[in-house]
Amino acid sequence: MNPVLEVSKLSMNFGGLKALENISLDIFQNEIVSLIGPNGAGKTTFFNCITGIYTPVSGDIFISSLPQKTEKENICGLKPNIITKKGMARTFQNIRLFQNMTVLENVMIGRHVRTHAGIIASVLKLKKTRNEEKKIVDDSYNILKKTGIENFANEKASTLPYGAQRKLEIARALATEPFLLLLDEPAAGMNPAETIELGLLIKEIREKENISILLIEHDMKFVMNLCDKIFVLDYGKKIASGTPDAIQNNPVVIKAYLGEDFDFDA
Repeated sequence: MNPVLEVSKLSMNFGGLKALENISLDIFQNEIVSLIGPNGAGKTTFFNCITGIYTPVSGDIFISSLPQKTEKENICGLKPNIITKKGMARTFQNIRLFQNMTVLENVMIGRHVRTHAGIIASVLKLKKTRNEEKKIVDDSYNILKKTGIENFANEKASTLPYGAQRKLEIARALATEPFLLLLDEPAAGMNPAETIELGLLIKEIREKENISILLIEHDMKFVMNLCDKIFVLDYGKKIASGTPDAIQNNPVVIKAYLGEDFDFDA
């Protein structure tokens, strides 16, 4: 089985600073994987490289949306909108919603990456275009239902509770029909009850939508109880990878990040 994402020897520099150095990792279909490490370790830079916001100085980023496909495609250097259309969608550490638009409209914007009507057809309001627009609305509402925020559909995004805003970002990403969903600190700022609810949602997305998930997160209890596999970065280098059990007992990871007093069962 081919990985849906295969990153090989990825490096990124900012001037004389090596933000990432020869990072290699792979993610397979239906895996929930986490990228962890101290602040400044290069986690968000890694996300920005594989989603086209940054162009790495070296390395390859291969995707294969179907694991049975023998071909894989190198997307390194492509623009973010092209990468999104190819099936990789992300959320951001700082919430980036269209605050003055409704919840439904936010998801509809994500949905437009899968539309086909051209400018002329849209201006003339042809029947095919009208049908497609109706489908966008229906599909977007169904995505809100899947993420549990359909009751907010006609509310402005700015009025949503914090936890619901996080879910809306996920819903908008799902609207692009990704095979790989990237979540940048999805549990940041959530209370314990919201964090538990988020974990259940992520598992449900994986199971029902057949999507692989890569997330950055500092809440180690959340990560350890959710993920199938963990990669650890420190100073731009990958220092460990493995199952949650292996990572929590890895002395290099304990020294660099978790700390001696980390309690997996707490």
